[in-house]
Amino acid sequence: MTGKRILLGITGGIAAYKIAYLIRILKSKGADVKCVMTPASSDFISPLVVSTLSENPVAIEFWNKGSGEWNNHVELALWADLFLIAPATANTISKMASGACDNLLLATYFSLKCKTIIAPAMDLDMYQHPTLLRNLHQLIADGVQVIPATSGKLASGLEGQGRMEEPERIADYLNEAIYSNIISERKLLITAGPTYEKIDPVRYIGNFSSGKMGFELAEKALLMGYQVTLISGPVNLELVHPLLKRIDVLSARDLMDCVEENWSSQDVGIFAAAVADYRPIEMASQKIKKKSADFELKLIRNPDVLEWAAKNKKKGQYVMGFALETNNSSEYALSKLNDKNLDAIVMNSMENEGTTFQSDWNKITILNRDGTSEYFDKKPKSQVALDILNFIEKVC
Repeated sequence: MTGKRILLGITGGIAAYKIAYLIRILKSKGADVKCVMTPASSDFISPLVVSTLSENPVAIEFWNKGSGEWNNHVELALWADLFLIAPATANTISKMASGACDNLLLATYFSLKCKTIIAPAMDLDMYQHPTLLRNLHQLIADGVQVIPATSGKLASGLEGQGRMEEPERIADYLNEAIYSNIISERKLLITAGPTYEKIDPVRYIGNFSSGKMGFELAEKALLMGYQVTLISGPVNLELVHPLLKRIDVLSARDLMDCVEENWSSQDVGIFAAAVADYRPIEMASQKIKKKSADFELKLIRNPDVLEWAAKNKKKGQYVMGFALETNNSSEYALSKLNDKNLDAIVMNSMENEGTTFQSDWNKITILNRDGTSEYFDKKPKSQVALDILNFIEKVC
């Protein structure tokens, strides 16, 4: 970010307290930072703190009564290489989408020539309200990039999606936006998480997949402008975005039905779900009671979702699978790539400690259809998702 001019807009949300940390991070990366605040934001963070950390005067009102000078919103807009609004409240998002212009920050936004990125922050019900999603959709159509809010404890005391992304992650997004010109309007289908195969009303066959890799892929794809259909097994993860169509499923057959219904309209499919290979032949209608004798469970093979998608892809569609192995990883992944006629496969191994189920880290190799491979070091899954999406953008 050295030498890049970041204009930071701060609106009146409790998450404004994080901005001091964000400014420090941006400055440490060599960026020149100027800040424009709404009057309400000064209730949450001191303009003196913002000015001191940014090493630039802070613009709040059009007319600076103390100095007798006016803050020129046009000059601010022309100065910036990138405009970030964080936190972006529902009120400011609404005004941006509707064209209302009643403060200096909004006047600056409407004068911009550079990219605008917003990091929403609000309570979970507000974040999922149809009006807010409609406004976000309009901003995306206008070319604004949205950093999705994260899940966690909110100022209201509730827990859910609505927290502004952490400063370190926002800085990563800005760096990606500055140095990447990736813009896509293509449609992407992602499968994520485990599937559960019921034995009886209280028991099931499943696996330890958390869905984190698939959700990271969906989040980063949304930032890149993809229209994302995310089909997820049972997970404790949230993601809200106006370009996201999320479908929750339980079993492999449920997943198959949804893929069959949605695949024909997609451009790219990333099949990251850990799908159960087998299911009980019959599900008991009542809870199975423990008896002295051994219990035998008969299984039948589930439909192969990935294989079906590859066999039914149209010209121009791209299919990427995942292969998590416990041994002979390269051999099994390559066999899966060829047998199912995939375009590429992401290989990772249970032998890489701390990089698989439930972890926030991953270490992958991407095997390409043409016989080439790309190796990646151990990274947070958020960065792995970018590696995978950048790979897809490069090859198709």
